Amino acid sequence: MLSLLTEHPLFSAFILILLDLGLWRLISSRGSEWKLLVRVLIFALFSVLLFNEGLNPMEPAPWAENVPLHLAATGLQIGWWLFGARTLTVLIGAVMMQRVGHTGRLLQDLLGAVIFLVAIIAALAYVLDLPVKGVLATSGALAIIVGLALQSTLSDVFSGIVLNTTKPYQLDDWISIDGTEGRVTDIDWRATRLQTSQGSMAVIPNSLAAKAKIINFSRPSNMFGVAVSVQVSPHARPSSVIEALERAMQGCRQLLDTPAPSVALKSSASAGAEYEISGFVASMGEKRVVRNQLFDLAYRHLQASGVNLLSSNETGIAPHLSRPRALLDSSPIFSTLREEEKDTFSQNMNLQTFRADEIILAGGEVSDHLFIIESGVVSVTLKRHGTTFESGRMGPGEVIGEAGILSDTALPADFSAKTFCALYRIEKSYLKPCLDARHDIHDAMQALLDFRLHKAQALTEETPEVAPKRGFLQWLRNRA
Repeated sequence: MLSLLTEHPLFSAFILILLDLGLWRLISSRGSEWKLLVRVLIFALFSVLLFNEGLNPMEPAPWAENVPLHLAATGLQIGWWLFGARTLTVLIGAVMMQRVGHTGRLLQDLLGAVIFLVAIIAALAYVLDLPVKGVLATSGALAIIVGLALQSTLSDVFSGIVLNTTKPYQLDDWISIDGTEGRVTDIDWRATRLQTSQGSMAVIPNSLAAKAKIINFSRPSNMFGVAVSVQVSPHARPSSVIEALERAMQGCRQLLDTPAPSVALKSSASAGAEYEISGFVASMGEKRVVRNQLFDLAYRHLQASGVNLLSSNETGIAPHLSRPRALLDSSPIFSTLREEEKDTFSQNMNLQTFRADEIILAGGEVSDHLFIIESGVVSVTLKRHGTTFESGRMGPGEVIGEAGILSDTALPADFSAKTFCALYRIEKSYLKPCLDARHDIHDAMQALLDFRLHKAQALTEETPEVAPKRGFLQWLRNRA
């Protein structure tokens, strides 16, 4: 091998270039350090071969009388400048990736372009012995013409550099640029690409993004704002509305405790008053679900407080209906009862109140009555591996104790008052004959019981442990 290098140095230098290209392709991206080390070593060996042969890249090739050899030597000298530019670019890229990550890609590309431009000019000046001043003057005039023709593109390029330097957003951030909302999937020379919530791709030129209003929902991390506004009658007492909305806020488990959610009056006029529930969730995917849930909870808790959402078409609950009677109308289980049956039912419902943290129905207790939540938030807790955790929260219109009514069994969950709660109680002795006569109500209650039993089982069952993968090296270590 050494004899080959010494006897045919120019041919060996050409082989080294091919070897570098081949190894760069063969070594996987995971071995980036190895790829960098191999490239530096090959460039060093390539340089030693050229200088030992008397081919100084700072001077023209010495064999002007031998045209084939002169051309080969000139090509290798030019290759040395380009090879060195590429090696330096790779080194700078590796350092920048460690410091700034993927967001420094545009700056890395720009530095690489400058390095290659300098290498090409140096090769023209030293190897080909061309008048560089004339070349630079010509290239400067050409650059002005090209710059004017590509003015908008260059604006996007330099705006992209500014965006990557100031970092108002990064890859995988959820942002809004001039009203276009989505997740950042790529930032290149010309544009920023967003994947919207509808699954489409939005391409926004960097020059537009640099001038537009940018809202980054991902900063601070793991905290995304969500807000729901409701309008009520201006005659509704503000304290009653705020208390109802605070209960609705506490009924949503996905809202983060810190920063704490809040309720505020946004505006008030003769036509109506607008209130807003605002808080934060842990992920962008929860925003839509939580917004829908908050609006439903606000509607139910406001209705439980005797306050209806402002509407020009609906008048709400008839004023002559009692609260138990109106509760049966809104219940998904008892809404199919006939009017006279609801009137009779409502007369057999007794109001019972519970303070915050008071147990309504303990886990394992067989209930001889059914509760319908009139107002407040009920917390549902389960046990897994001896540890108690909250599995859900309930609000107005939902029922508790159906297992004891249907099958004389008990649910494993504890039902306790999260806030002050008012519940209407229906005794089993009165409810059981109704269920035997009305199969639709019985089936609806049975479906609810099956759903709760299945959910409780899924939340409390043990997760199977995944056995770690054991390869050949691990087998050798165990036997060492």
